Amino acid sequence: MTFVTLIAAPSFATPCEGLRPGPTGRVVAVTDGDTVVLDSDIKVRLIGIQAPKLPLGREGFRTWPLAEEAKIALEQMVLGQEVDVRYGGQEMDRHGRMLGHMFVGDEKIWVQGAMLGEGLARVYSFFDNRFCLDELYQIEAQARVDRKGIWNGKDFYAIRRADRPERLLERLDRYEIVEGRILNADRVGSRVYLNFGTYWKEDFTVVIERSALRLFEREEIDPLKLEDALVRVRGWIDQRDGPRIEITHPEQIEVLAHL
Repeated sequence: MTFVTLIAAPSFATPCEGLRPGPTGRVVAVTDGDTVVLDSDIKVRLIGIQAPKLPLGREGFRTWPLAEEAKIALEQMVLGQEVDVRYGGQEMDRHGRMLGHMFVGDEKIWVQGAMLGEGLARVYSFFDNRFCLDELYQIEAQARVDRKGIWNGKDFYAIRRADRPERLLERLDRYEIVEGRILNADRVGSRVYLNFGTYWKEDFTVVIERSALRLFEREEIDPLKLEDALVRVRGWIDQRDGPRIEITHPEQIEVLAHL
């Protein structure tokens, strides 16, 4: 596996090969833009994407822009329809939801791809659920070029600049996409640090812990060779000597260019 490169989006009808069979059934409810309920009472979380979030009973949680639109789009696509769920990685989360890729209709339209293609979701992956990410990134990239949905001038979802750490600190505990040049890549003990500024106590940093480095090694990827690369990184913003994102798997880093 290599770092993601951006090319034309694939067809939604014949993507994502190599998945394992999962449950089938009729969708009887749509919770939000990436979660549905089957007629067997199985809850399915559409793995590989994150749609704009609704409060869903969480006190003080503000609805994300286009969350209602994402839910409606998913309802129009799958509600009342027979669907196939297929597994790529871990099959269930801690909430008891099945984690799968969903296909609907006689043409087996890939639901994740369709949501991304309309700009109503972002790619969102986990270290134990990494199937089909190349295809998902390609579809997201095309939606961004076409300025669809969340990519149509919505600051809430904008790609952030790595050279503006003060702005990133305003996004703490948020899932963000950050783009910039890696000025220095260094291993310190069991960690690798990718530094986007010259003052590491204040500037944006990407941290790769030992467990994640094993995945990099397995894929024969050396993160130290990313020095001077222009990259796009996605993950949750936290703060420790400036804003940072912790990387748990290689696909969180898209290499845009080697400078």
